[in-house]
Amino acid sequence: MAGVKEVSNNYHTGDRESVTIEDLKTFRQLHSRCAGHPEYHWTSGVETTTGPLGNGLATSVGMAIASKWLGATYNKPGFEIFNFNVYSLAGDGCFQEGVSAEASSLAGHLQLDNLCWIWDNNHISIEGNTDWSFTEDVATRFVAYGWNITRVTDANDLQKLQYAFKVAQRESNRPTL
Repeated sequence: MAGVKEVSNNYHTGDRESVTIEDLKTFRQLHSRCAGHPEYHWTSGVETTTGPLGNGLATSVGMAIASKWLGATYNKPGFEIFNFNVYSLAGDGCFQEGVSAEASSLAGHLQLDNLCWIWDNNHISIEGNTDWSFTEDVATRFVAYGWNITRVTDANDLQKLQYAFKVAQRESNRPTL
């Protein structure tokens, strides 16, 4: 669907898409390519196994730091090798975990402008409605961490999503939520 091709165990790119509509129909089922927690080396395009809620966000901060370090170390004038952005998708439960707070604080402090977190703020966690356990203003907390905040009220509005990603890519000294 995203154009990512399957990669074999010996790292050869195949013809099959990594994740198909049929794969999505087996979401959260045994041996599915779309397990509840995406697994590195099980599904091509998944760069890390995340495990507990919030851990993927912390990992994305590490990846954004790596991008900056690699660029500073190996890029030369007229020969840029490393300059990638890191995107991470998170649900409400991820923002309830301490690891995501610590990671987002560090990302703001380091001004990781190559980092963009997409928050599915649907007010649902595995326990049910987040109002039962989580009432803080996440966006205000992220402003305090030094993040750029972009809001898209309708995730089905592709033009607004595209614009939000362009805003994130133009940001020059802050990560974007």
